[in-house]
Amino acid sequence: MSPNNPVGRPQNCRHIRFSPDTTYFKPAGVRRHLLEEVSLTIDEVEAVRLADLNGLYQEEAARKMNISRPTFGRIIAQAHKKIADALVNGKALSISGGTVLNVMRRLFACNDCDTQWEVAREAVRPEHCPSCGNGRIHRLRQRRQGRN
Repeated sequence: MSPNNPVGRPQNCRHIRFSPDTTYFKPAGVRRHLLEEVSLTIDEVEAVRLADLNGLYQEEAARKMNISRPTFGRIIAQAHKKIADALVNGKALSISGGTVLNVMRRLFACNDCDTQWEVAREAVRPEHCPSCGNGRIHRLRQRRQGRN
């Protein structure tokens, strides 16, 4: 059993619809190695994005993340506590981990050179490998991003 999953059941993969460009925040004027760090998972950031930034109710946000409303409530409460800790106590905030599936991208691979790349879901299916130019490509199953 992990601390994030006290009953020992496997965690469902949470759907996210974005990838953060910035994954580290710190108070200005303090060197990184001197700071305590709070770690926010990608699914916690997605919950904050949906509820606080987009203004969705928990039921709708939970549906978008492919989780139950009570689970969403626990995720958002945990995210708010971590963010408050970082802001109030002057800690750095890093974003990584979580059992997530980014549903806004598709993964492809080349049959010849084994290059793998991602394209946005709304983009046209690629016809050639961006590395070798070969047309023998295939779509990969979505992979889950790391577990905490």
